[in-house]
Amino acid sequence: MPITEKKRVLAAISGGVDSSVAAALLLEQGHEVVGAYMKNWTNEEELPGDCPWEQDIRDARAVCDHLGIEFRILSLMDQYRDRVVDYLLSGYREGVTPNPDVMCNREMKFGIFLDFALDQGFDAIATGHYARLAERDDGSVDILRGRDPNKDQTYFLALLEQPQIVPAMFPIGDLPKSEVRDLAKRFELPVASKKDSQGICFIGNIKMSDFLSYYIPDRPGAIVTLDGREVGEHRGLHLYTLGQRKGLGVASNTFGKAYVVVEKRPATNELVVAFDEPDTPRLYASRCRIGGISMTNRPLSAISKLSIQPRYRCRATPVSVELSGEGGAAEVRFETPQRALTPGQIAAFYEGETLVGGGVFQEIYHPSEATVAVTR
Repeated sequence: MPITEKKRVLAAISGGVDSSVAAALLLEQGHEVVGAYMKNWTNEEELPGDCPWEQDIRDARAVCDHLGIEFRILSLMDQYRDRVVDYLLSGYREGVTPNPDVMCNREMKFGIFLDFALDQGFDAIATGHYARLAERDDGSVDILRGRDPNKDQTYFLALLEQPQIVPAMFPIGDLPKSEVRDLAKRFELPVASKKDSQGICFIGNIKMSDFLSYYIPDRPGAIVTLDGREVGEHRGLHLYTLGQRKGLGVASNTFGKAYVVVEKRPATNELVVAFDEPDTPRLYASRCRIGGISMTNRPLSAISKLSIQPRYRCRATPVSVELSGEGGAAEVRFETPQRALTPGQIAAFYEGETLVGGGVFQEIYHPSEATVAVTR
């Protein structure tokens, strides 16, 4: 169905400004809209931090009442635990750093939520992502970076595939955040002044370290330098990630140089640190292996000028790719060495402004050194 046609849309409304403005814009454009709140987490286990799901539901309902549209609540807590929380915890237990927000999009918003919408006779779903869509002559759909470079969220959509993209709508993708706020006031939305949410996808304002500590017991061990000198004690390897500088509990040296995590050694339960400098061994990598690759529209071999964004709010960098003989994997060489590539994290693939796919960092290769860390 062409993007410009009027549709029956199930709009995911979180109770925040972005998704609320998205729903209001769809109505203004003449679409038939129903609002839905995805109830994925209630913090019944009393984790430390703020999980404001009850207020979010009240806000989402108030927005729908104001817009005069039907409001539904979808209880997806069991599915969220199975597909996102278990993925998150198992990754950290195995020593890698997973990305729950990317998985939440693939498995929940554009997985279970989308399936529900299509089963209920909706033509499309809509979210408040800062991303754009462009239809090709053959009817397939590309995802483009959001117009506002400071809010672009295409990185979190890197593992979506064409069947998930075609029925998607991103009404605010062409707008800067400031204009979204202005529209919230023009539409007189009850959440116009609400602050943006932070924290883990659908769980709330909870520190990742606190969340992990609740489920994974601390296992203290030595913090050592590359030459084996012990400089402190860590709480558990799962609470640290490569490239981390803050929260190590290790003082800088007399010249003010800060330590940074360069390796985790599960066999000896050691956290390895070094000074954060351009030539620090194991900190920068020029080559890696990416697995679990999925493409949004075209095969990887059809992308002529590929660049990879290794983390959110990081500039994409050009790469050369050698396709692996194994399905869904590739060897990647960066034109410029990249800092703290982390097994388990997501690599988003771009061709210019177009998101073309993504995968998971599996093996990281450092100059003149052996491979570092392998994922599941």
